[in-house]
Amino acid sequence: MFKYFPHTLNDEKEMLAKINLSELDQLFSDVPDQVKVKEVNIPSSLSEIELRNKANKLASINKQLVCFAGAGSYDCYTPSVVNAITSRQEFLTSYTPYQAEISQGTLQYIFEYQTMICNLTGMDVANASNYDGATAAMEAMLMAVNQTRKNTFILPLDVNPRVADVVKTLAKMHGIKIIECSVNEINNNLNDDLAGVLLANPNYFGEINDYTGLISNIHENSKAIVAMYTDPSTLAILKSPGEMGADIACGEAQSLGIPLSFGGPYLGFIASTAKLMRKLPGRIVGMTKDTEGKRGYVLTLQAREQHIRREKANSNICSNQSLMALHALVYVALMGGDGLKDVAKRAYNNAHYLAETLAKSSKVKVSDKPFFKEFVVETKFNSDEFLKYMEDNGILAGVKIDNNHLLVCASEVRTKDEIDCYVKLVEAYDVR
Repeated sequence: MFKYFPHTLNDEKEMLAKINLSELDQLFSDVPDQVKVKEVNIPSSLSEIELRNKANKLASINKQLVCFAGAGSYDCYTPSVVNAITSRQEFLTSYTPYQAEISQGTLQYIFEYQTMICNLTGMDVANASNYDGATAAMEAMLMAVNQTRKNTFILPLDVNPRVADVVKTLAKMHGIKIIECSVNEINNNLNDDLAGVLLANPNYFGEINDYTGLISNIHENSKAIVAMYTDPSTLAILKSPGEMGADIACGEAQSLGIPLSFGGPYLGFIASTAKLMRKLPGRIVGMTKDTEGKRGYVLTLQAREQHIRREKANSNICSNQSLMALHALVYVALMGGDGLKDVAKRAYNNAHYLAETLAKSSKVKVSDKPFFKEFVVETKFNSDEFLKYMEDNGILAGVKIDNNHLLVCASEVRTKDEIDCYVKLVEAYDVR
């Protein structure tokens, strides 16, 4: 998509004059000269047709691969009508709806997005929203620390390592002690000084668990807050964090119809029990009635946000990815409960068909742990060499865990032919 920016030199001069500047470079006066690029090799100008042709030629260099990679980013089904609805003019408004009287449409869909997240996660209240899943997990840790006034947080080893890195980075900056251990070792680390625990379901390796008993034990033997990191596309079938007794649900909602796009934008979600409502970062939209008794929507509980009380804010998140929240909401509304179940079952069936077929091969060993749509494969060959071989044959074969372990995903968009092709290529691979 090409954008047109209509600013002329006279427009730029008028804007600069308005802020009492004489030239554009003065806008960057705070940037040290030693880090500025001295010379940029910009080619001569092109006509619009020439530019389009050049861009298309560059784009054609990209190689389209059949995606069997997951690890938190999934090739998912996106109905074409989603983009048609989200691109409507009434939704393309300022993302911060502070003036309720002129932002009812935006406030309504944020309210409905919050409701949708609560329905999926089994929580009482949700915000709208976070930048990505890692940010949401980070905020869940801060909520636990702020609520309990404790300073230790348990981070199990089966949490997505990219999410764990963000959580650990923020913990270091806040002086929060992180305990990394296996899920089986959590009970050994429970005490009254524990702020919280982050559980992942499904975990990084695609495995699913019922943590009801563990969460109950955590609550009984400590004052810790339990947060659960989850993939919302699985919650049409799996037991929700709320049903297991978690205090906070968080995760990445990209799987709700948001296409892969070179790393973003993504959509982090976070929801909690009513008890923790005032600790949620960002904003919450509420439904009310005006003086004439008509339904209306407003921003509520804003006192905890930076623009109201910066020095007492619980978080540095005061923005939300409203467009991504709308995208996920429209997807869920179009799919409905039955549609979400069908999509989840298709992903489950695809992954299990792939796993069962691969298990017949003498070249790989498939994990026997319960999983949803991705699983670990132990290989008898080097992971890097195998991934390159599969790439040469048009397939993104998975995510490398180590030299002979791969994380393989078969989402709802994979076909039987694609899965069979994957298995045939494995069988044809020359193990050296």
